Amino acid sequence: MTASHDDIESAFEASWPAADYAEAGAFRVGRGLGGGKRVASARAVSSDWTDTDIDDAIEIHRRWNQPAIFRVLDGEDRLAAALQSRGFRGHTRTRMMMAPVSALTDLAVPPVTSFAVWPPLAIQHELWAEQGIGRERQAVMARVRLNKAALLGRIEDRAAAVGFIAAAGDVAVLHALEVLPAMRRKGLAGWMMREAAFWAKANGAKSMLLAVTAENTGAVALYQNLGFSGISAYRYFQP
Repeated sequence: MTASHDDIESAFEASWPAADYAEAGAFRVGRGLGGGKRVASARAVSSDWTDTDIDDAIEIHRRWNQPAIFRVLDGEDRLAAALQSRGFRGHTRTRMMMAPVSALTDLAVPPVTSFAVWPPLAIQHELWAEQGIGRERQAVMARVRLNKAALLGRIEDRAAAVGFIAAAGDVAVLHALEVLPAMRRKGLAGWMMREAAFWAKANGAKSMLLAVTAENTGAVALYQNLGFSGISAYRYFQP
């Protein structure tokens, strides 16, 4: 994998963007509008932040009427300590994992098992909503300004899985992959990943990136078996 750190970070942010952004010194704060913690968090874009920058980021959150959330990478120990001293606590450690597209395009996806389309079909909206990815998070996908696709998976003669992928240069990022609980452990998630990789390849990407909560050990194991490896991790800090 040849993507640089900056390319990876840029693709990750552009493929799941906030509704708006504001700068607070060395922090960039996202306005989430109900789209989840990732888009409603502040992150350090430089290590030269000050305590005043933290105060300003908290004020932006307050002004936008959203919880004060910071996204802190593993290794940003000084920031973690500063937030903890203010009564913030870390939670939901999330691993960022990456694989070469070539590792996932060695097997063809069986016919009518999965396909990519944009805009999403009604059934895809319904499947996301059923798995807790409601209107506000689906709005995040709609505002992505990259080449993008909604993935639909089918097994046992029914639509049973959904996902979202977007490509920024050499990096394609997979989000919102969901398989209906009754249809899990049947191999569909793996085929969805391969369908995503074929779409990524067709759109010029050489690597695939995703984020998964560390506690989701089943998904982590699946991704590792498909050739993904961890490249970084982050936690959310809230009061």
